Formats: sequence, structure tokens, C-alpha cells
Amino acid sequence: MEQLPEGSALAQIQAKGYADKYRAQNQPIHLIGVEFSRERRQIVAFDHELG
Repeated sequence: MEQLPEGSALAQIQAKGYADKYRAQNQPIHLIGVEFSRERRQIVAFDHELG
């Protein structure tokens, strides 16, 4: 049985601070979280944020 998307991809990007090293460039930073299904082998959730 396939699980529903958790919406955790964007939260992981934010929690691990992946964009932090780019913040000093004074440019817009787009955080994009994409979740994939192992069973269906396709994208099941997508979220973005201008950070």
C-alpha cells in the first residue's frame, strides 16, 4: 500500500539549511521540494518557497 505524500521535502531543505551558504549573494533563493513515490516511480508532491 502506497503512503500519502508527507510534505517533508521542503521542510528537510529548510531544516538542513541547504540554502544558507547562498544567502550572502543577495539574490532571490527558490527552495523547491519534490517528493517521489517508489511504488509509482513518479512525482507525488511538489512545493516551493521564495526564501
